[in-house]
Amino acid sequence: MKLIYTHENRLLVELVKSRLEVAGIKTRLKNEYAQGATGELAPNQVWPELWLERDRDLERAQQVLAEAEVEQKNWLCTACGEDNGAAFDFCWQCGRSRPTAD
Repeated sequence: MKLIYTHENRLLVELVKSRLEVAGIKTRLKNEYAQGATGELAPNQVWPELWLERDRDLERAQQVLAEAEVEQKNWLCTACGEDNGAAFDFCWQCGRSRPTAD
């Protein structure tokens, strides 16, 4: 098993778990209930961890996460130059649609 993702926010770990499982990559969540040990252990030692069940899935999992990261970046409108948030599919200033990723 290989560690693929860890974060202090369990919801973010669950989101990554969901993305990977939709892609057919099996995962296992560790430290699910470890936050109760905060204070006895260093904070980052009790963060939820997401592990790949099969080592051979590492490259594909990294690709899925990289694609998800690209999806979450702001984008610049090619028509008016407005900086738009990642959640927008259309420029809020001029209405032009978001350019497709190459």
